[in-house]
Amino acid sequence: MDYVVIGCRALVGIVFLVSAATKIRPLASGEFAASVRRLTGLRGARARPVALGVVLLEGAVPVLLVVRGLAVPGFVLAGALLAAFSTAILVALRRGVRAPCRCFGAAEIPLGPRHLVRNALLGVAAAASAAALLVIGADDIAGLFREEPWDR
Repeated sequence: MDYVVIGCRALVGIVFLVSAATKIRPLASGEFAASVRRLTGLRGARARPVALGVVLLEGAVPVLLVVRGLAVPGFVLAGALLAAFSTAILVALRRGVRAPCRCFGAAEIPLGPRHLVRNALLGVAAAASAAALLVIGADDIAGLFREEPWDR
């Protein structure tokens, strides 16, 4: 089980690390904010703080996943971001927006069902890993409240 969790930490962490890193230059140039504006319909300067927030939160995921004891919050954050991204994609597709998602920087692939499938698969990996870590740690937590014979 430990190897599965480690593999999921690596998978989810690397995906979010690459996603955040490839948005830094487009964020600085305003290109990523423009993409957020197109995809979400945000008007004016509202897209820039959202774009910055996306990059910061994406960058936080791999950090949380490598810090001992913070993997569960890292997987929860990843899952929340993936749910938010999927919701934004669904709304954009329903509005007829077929602009590139810029999920990994300068990608030109227009939004489509493949983005939802990718997010769902990553979300399953994040949720399963968070659950596994909680189950694995349950014995340790229960042990804190159990009186051992030698404690009498």
